[in-house]
Amino acid sequence: MAKTKEISRRIKSIGNTKKITRAMEMVAAAKMRKAVEAVLRTRTYANLSWETVMHLSTMADSKSGPMHPLLTKRPETKKAAIILISSNRGLCGGYNTNILNKAKESIKRHPDVPVEFILVGKKGAAVYSQNYTVAAEFPKSDVLTDAKEVVPIVNMAVTDFLSGRYDKVFVAYTDFVSAAKQVPRIKQLLPVNMEEDEYLGIVADPKISVTKQIITEKREKHLHAQAGYDFLFEPSPSEVLDKIIPRLLEVQVYQAILEANASEHSASMSAMHQATEAATDMVKELTLFYNKARQAGITAEIAEISAGANALLD
Repeated sequence: MAKTKEISRRIKSIGNTKKITRAMEMVAAAKMRKAVEAVLRTRTYANLSWETVMHLSTMADSKSGPMHPLLTKRPETKKAAIILISSNRGLCGGYNTNILNKAKESIKRHPDVPVEFILVGKKGAAVYSQNYTVAAEFPKSDVLTDAKEVVPIVNMAVTDFLSGRYDKVFVAYTDFVSAAKQVPRIKQLLPVNMEEDEYLGIVADPKISVTKQIITEKREKHLHAQAGYDFLFEPSPSEVLDKIIPRLLEVQVYQAILEANASEHSASMSAMHQATEAATDMVKELTLFYNKARQAGITAEIAEISAGANALLD
């Protein structure tokens, strides 16, 4: 009886855990739907704004001198910064581990370049234990409603790039592809370099297959668009670009955080779904053990009663 009581307590405990994970799955699903809606509303604008930045970069390369300091490529990369976007809490599977590994892979490809992290999200603090330098930490909102919330992050990146502290600035985020697939990516923000941007500002869409052919066609379109045209800026190119480039960079960081939020909630929903299924399987297995133990106990009691009855008859 003691064994069956122990199994019964375990079944009840796992059942309570299952209720919790099921509730957390439903909460994550509701958050994911809102986050995905926000991503889809701004994705087209983010792509077009990045195309604008790349077009300006192409124009700068075609000029005799640099068009703007934020578009100027440094001859040597002495130091780089990575804006790392992670979650504020756990229980989201390998979401944070995957983006951290992606950032570390990027660092290993250039072992001679010192890297500093700009953390957005609490779980990014894991880089401290891996002996990486952290330049700053910023809070991350689970529900991002305005691009103004990313202004301090972009201002710091732009200021440090212009001062020469960093020669390159990247953003590491998790791109939302679907509820079942999230892809960690590293995107170069500064200076804008079309050759190094593998996806040319295209945030992967589940309905669009991003292929090398599309990337090549997009590059050729940019090069063709700037050929034979000369644009006039009022009041002057430097004043216009001083205003527009930081705003376009804000849109990119804002979109990256939206993508990361949607990916985080999707990963959390998936993790909680798997935990619920695991709890269901454990309950089934323990119920089988409980029935076997109970049957063995009943058989043993019947055997004892029979043995006692036979002894009295003798």
